[in-house]
Amino acid sequence: MSRLLLDTHALLWWLADDPALSTRAREAIASPGNEPLVSAASVWEIAIKRSLGKLSVPEDLLERIRAEGFSWLAVEPAHAWQVRALPFHHSDPFDRVLIAQAIVEGLPVITADRRFRAYGIQLQW
Repeated sequence: MSRLLLDTHALLWWLADDPALSTRAREAIASPGNEPLVSAASVWEIAIKRSLGKLSVPEDLLERIRAEGFSWLAVEPAHAWQVRALPFHHSDPFDRVLIAQAIVEGLPVITADRRFRAYGIQLQW
């Protein structure tokens, strides 16, 4: 089974059945041979944007994510420490945590954000 880390927008597009999610990304997430992971950093990002009125998500978001069969990826000290070594190709702090998690855990990331490529991690889109 391959573990895949979802970028925040990919998660939201999946949950909303948004056509912005590429066919390849959708197939990777849906494949029974893959384990889609949602980072605690993505939940944090969504919570902040929701509280600022920049994002509308249901109150039962965590239950919906669980119902989709996604697994959680906690932000571990090794992930946070890895951020220190990242060049500033990307300045978004939540994306930098996701990139660090992908590096430490050896995970491909499902994202439309091409700036992730500069970190040498595998992307699926």
